[in-house]
Amino acid sequence: MIAHVVGTVAEKFGNAVIVDVQGVGYEVQVAQPDFDAALIDETVKFFTYHHVREQSQELFGFASLATKKLFELLITVQGVGPKAALAILSIGGGEEARNAIAQSDSAFVARATGVGKKIAERVVVDLSDKVGLPVSISHGGAGIPVALSGDEALEALVALGYTLQDATVALEKIDKTLPTSERVRQALQGA
Repeated sequence: MIAHVVGTVAEKFGNAVIVDVQGVGYEVQVAQPDFDAALIDETVKFFTYHHVREQSQELFGFASLATKKLFELLITVQGVGPKAALAILSIGGGEEARNAIAQSDSAFVARATGVGKKIAERVVVDLSDKVGLPVSISHGGAGIPVALSGDEALEALVALGYTLQDATVALEKIDKTLPTSERVRQALQGA
């Protein structure tokens, strides 16, 4: 299994990025936000899911480990394959998709290319209790969704074996202004 690739972006097309790793080019299928962020001749790291079928092998890549874990949850839902899961993550990014699922927003999931209303409802029913709580902060009393795709503490807890839900719950009462290492330490201690 290929867990991640680190290399230089050689080409971009469709929803794929060719990552040159010391002279070997890996074609990695990515969600739209990761595709947009990948720049030609820049170094990237994608956490990958290696999908093997009878006729082909594909790599699906994610800029964050939390998004990869969400992708792996999505493909456990009956009727959702890797391409549909990638389409769901392409709507607004991993954290926005996770929040929509946590809030049982099947209309958001149904906006993905190739995902109908029934599949969207199945995703929400099957995963809403597995993806963690919806995350929001308030500015002046209004709840505004937070994008955690760059939340290193959340990613660290997921890398340590926490589920997305457990990691979210562990971090929800910890001050977000603390350094990442301190947030992780407090979450591990159950603060």
